[in-house]
Amino acid sequence: MKKNVVFLGAPGSGKGTQSAYIIRDYGIVQISTGDILRAAVTDGSDLGLLAKKYMDDGKLVPDSVIIDVMKERLAQPDCEKGFILDGFPRTLAQAEALDLMLRNELSTELTHVISLEVPDIMIYDRITGRRSCPKCGRAYHIKFNSPEKEGICDDDGSVLVQRSDDTKETLDKRLKVYHDSTALLKPLYEKRGKLKVVDGTCKPDKIYEEIKGFLE
Repeated sequence: MKKNVVFLGAPGSGKGTQSAYIIRDYGIVQISTGDILRAAVTDGSDLGLLAKKYMDDGKLVPDSVIIDVMKERLAQPDCEKGFILDGFPRTLAQAEALDLMLRNELSTELTHVISLEVPDIMIYDRITGRRSCPKCGRAYHIKFNSPEKEGICDDDGSVLVQRSDDTKETLDKRLKVYHDSTALLKPLYEKRGKLKVVDGTCKPDKIYEEIKGFLE
């Protein structure tokens, strides 16, 4: 059975980690709106400049922009076997637009919606401690995966940086947006019989055991 999966969950709830397990086992593609938008920011495109303004403020990029981006991405050949959506939909309007897009233009539908539940206090610990190397891209965490020398990349000696949307101030706004908007999607998908709520505080492999049982 084709797997078209949506991950719901606050920033830092583990959606990327669990997506990697699904990709390994099912060979489907992960589509992260955050990655797409950050690439656009790096490229300095019109979309990137527009998105950066919202992302730096911890706000959602407007529905019209995201929907156009996702429509183009989901139409690409690598999505034909199935896909994982991380970061989309984030609002009820986006959810309705996604349903129409899949049904009318791609002749498919969502099959599974997974909500990873993690308390806000743990989210702050996970997100604000993230650091990365601006040169090689290696990821670190000051508490869970620290470099040998504080603030310095083990591989190339570059000074580690914190993403602008990983600061406490921006995370405050991102979590408020999540609770005010994205969390409202759970009742929608629960009513449709597609939602699985999963405790995201367990070890990653244990979390995946529960997710895989749902997908099967």
